[in-house]
Amino acid sequence: MIEEIDLDHIAVAVERWADAWPRFVSLLGGRWMSGGRGPGFSPAQIGFANAMRVEVLQPYQVERNDFLRRFLDRSGPGPHHFTFKVKDLGVALGLAERAGYRPVGVDLSDPTWKEAFLHPKESCGVVVQLAQSIEGYWETPAPDGFPTPASSAATLVRITHAVADLDAGLALFAGLLGGQETERGADESARWVELAWPGPGRVRLVAPASPASPLASWLGDRSGRMHHIAFSGVSLAEVEGAVELADGGAELPPDTTTGTRLLLEP
Repeated sequence: MIEEIDLDHIAVAVERWADAWPRFVSLLGGRWMSGGRGPGFSPAQIGFANAMRVEVLQPYQVERNDFLRRFLDRSGPGPHHFTFKVKDLGVALGLAERAGYRPVGVDLSDPTWKEAFLHPKESCGVVVQLAQSIEGYWETPAPDGFPTPASSAATLVRITHAVADLDAGLALFAGLLGGQETERGADESARWVELAWPGPGRVRLVAPASPASPLASWLGDRSGRMHHIAFSGVSLAEVEGAVELADGGAELPPDTTTGTRLLLEP
C-alpha cells in the first residue's frame, strides 16, 4: 500500500471548458481554483464546499500531444481520470510495480509537478494519475466569461466507479491506493464498498450482483467505468431535467457536453 496518499480530484474531458460551466458552476456552485494550458490539453480545476475538485480538460495544441483529442474522438466527453497525490512518487511507483502494475507516462523532470499513470487496462477501466506536487504553485485567475457560481457551493460527496470484479477494484483502490473501507452493502442488483482517504475524497466501488443485472449490461465487456459523481446541498426544486429517485434525491443523466452522470442527494 502507498502511504501518505490522498484522492485529489476527478477529471472530466470536454470539448470546451465552457461546456462544463452550466452543471459544475451554475448548478453546483463550483468555484474557480486554477487553470492553465499545456501541450495537448488545458486543465481547469473547480472546487466545491468540502474542498474536493473536478478538473475540466479541453484539447489544446493537439498537434503536440493528441491524447485528449483521441479520447474525445473515441469516447466523447466524459470522465477521464482519477488523480491521487503522493508524498514521494518514486516510492509510489516502486510499490505499484511490486503489486504488478506497470506505470506509464512517468515524468520526473519538473520538481513542482511529477507524475505517472496507470493504464485503464490495468486499473479497472479508468486512468489513474499519481502525482507529487508543490502545493499552491499553480494558482491562476478565472478566465473571462467564467459564470457567477450559485450562491452556495455543493459538496462533492463521492465518486462511484463500477467494476466488473469487486476484488480487483479493492486490490487497486484499497490495496495499492490506500483507501480505507468505511461501508459496504449489497442488494439484488449490485454489491458495493465505500472507501475514504485522509481528505474529503470518497470512492464507492460497485459491482454487478449477477451477469443479468442492469449494471452488468451497462458495463458490457469493460473492466470498469465511472458511473456517477454524487453531490449534496443542491435545491432539487430548481434542477431541470432531473429524474426523481425513491430516496428523495435525483439523477441528472449524462449530457452531450460533459458525458457525466450526476447524483443529487437529498
